Amino acid sequence: MAGSSLRLVFAGTPAFAVPALEACLRTPGVDVATVLTQPDRPSGRGRLSTQSPVKQAAIAAGIPLLQPQSLDSPEMLADLARLAPELIVVVAYGLILPRAVLALPVHGCWNLHASLLPRWRGAAPIQRALAEGDAETGVCLMQMERGLDSGPVLLRATTPITEVDTGGSLHDRLAQLGAELLVEGLALLCAGTPPAPQQQPRSGATYARKLDKSESRLDFTRSAQELERLIRAFDPWPGTEAVVAGETLRIWRAQVLRESNDSNMSMVLPGEIIAAGRNGIDFSTGCGVLRVTEVQRPGGRRIQAADYLNARPDLCVRR
Repeated sequence: MAGSSLRLVFAGTPAFAVPALEACLRTPGVDVATVLTQPDRPSGRGRLSTQSPVKQAAIAAGIPLLQPQSLDSPEMLADLARLAPELIVVVAYGLILPRAVLALPVHGCWNLHASLLPRWRGAAPIQRALAEGDAETGVCLMQMERGLDSGPVLLRATTPITEVDTGGSLHDRLAQLGAELLVEGLALLCAGTPPAPQQQPRSGATYARKLDKSESRLDFTRSAQELERLIRAFDPWPGTEAVVAGETLRIWRAQVLRESNDSNMSMVLPGEIIAAGRNGIDFSTGCGVLRVTEVQRPGGRRIQAADYLNARPDLCVRR
């Protein structure tokens, strides 16, 4: 590869993939022939047809686009074969690459995955790592194969998960970290010294199932610590909610006030408000006390719990 241009196809759809696409475009010796992204989808309250973030970035850069419903048709395979890519880079594309596509480029297909494989294979590795209390996470550049995120790892980079990280902040940090890792891998490949694949360990694999809105309702029989992590993990989507004195509120921020229940709490049921004031709304949980500090009323905006309580003086009591 040294001294020649690496011709690649980039496949990605959401905002997470945009930094990686931009990294490919600015890497010396790399020619992005075409971008694959999913078809425009209806979104928002008006259900208007919306371009993916990757499509918008490709149009801005003047890169040709393909938006197939799937990659299984002979016509689509023929289109890709005519492009003669030496490498396909996949970042959160959202469509399965058939075996024929995986075998098409001489260097195969690389996937950028937002976890430290084999932990958190699957659709929602960022949120699952945060919700489960992992101390660190990262990104892996992986050689793709038929299995779900099971291919050998070419390069990896790590980052700590802090006590203030949200799903959004971790998403943005990993997107940038992944772009940097991809540049490193492409530079090695262009120099004729491609990164050596390392098989994933057989033990330690976990599955990061897709996020679902049904997970949004807070279950106060869980511990305060688990709930606080879940609130951060699901910010900004799908968010969490709880019924507060008959009103369903979005819960955006909270803190663990106490991590265990004392004898005075033995008669308090999980989910009961035990205090409410300028510092927030304190809920009993299965283990400990959760103080909610930022909420959102239906049709409203995110506000401090203290501001919410100004409209709900009936809650400002202490048991």
